[in-house]
Amino acid sequence: MSGVMVPCEEWGMRLALASDHGGFELKEAVKGWLQEWGHEVVDLGTHSSRSVDYPDYVGRAAAAVSRGEVTRAVVLCGTGIGASIVANKYPGVRATLCHDIYTARMSRLHNDSNVLAMGGRVLGADLAREMLKVWLETPFEGGRHERRLKKLEDLERRILEGEEP
Repeated sequence: MSGVMVPCEEWGMRLALASDHGGFELKEAVKGWLQEWGHEVVDLGTHSSRSVDYPDYVGRAAAAVSRGEVTRAVVLCGTGIGASIVANKYPGVRATLCHDIYTARMSRLHNDSNVLAMGGRVLGADLAREMLKVWLETPFEGGRHERRLKKLEDLERRILEGEEP
C-alpha cells in the first residue's frame, strides 16, 4: 500500500458499527459522519440508550470483520476498554483502543488496525470525529511492521489450532 493519504470521502468503505448503551450517543454521531463521508454503515446496535451488555453488540461487529463481511468496524462502550477486549477475541481482528489522534494514526500506520474502539463517556464529539477521520485516512505503512503482523497471525493460528504458542 502506498503512503499517499487518500481522503476517506473517496473510499466508500463498508463499515460495521456497534455499541452498548454507554457508547450509544457517540455511535449515532459516528454513523452520521461515516455516511456523510460516503461510507456504507452496517449498524449492528444497540439502537437506544437502554442498558445492554457490550459483548452482545460489539461481538457482532468484530465477527463481521473476522468473516470479511466489512472492511473495518468502529465499536464503542463507556470507556472503550470492554469493546476492545471483546473485539480482539475474534480471529483476524486487530482492535485498537484510541483516546487521541496520535494513537489513532499509529494504530493504522504500524498495526493495520481494522477495528477502532472508542469510549463514549471519555471522548468529546469533536475529538472523536478527528480521530475517526485520521483512522480512516491513514494507510498501513508496511515494511518492518508487516513482519510483526505476520508474527501475530502465526501466534493466532497456533492458538486456534491448539498448538503451544
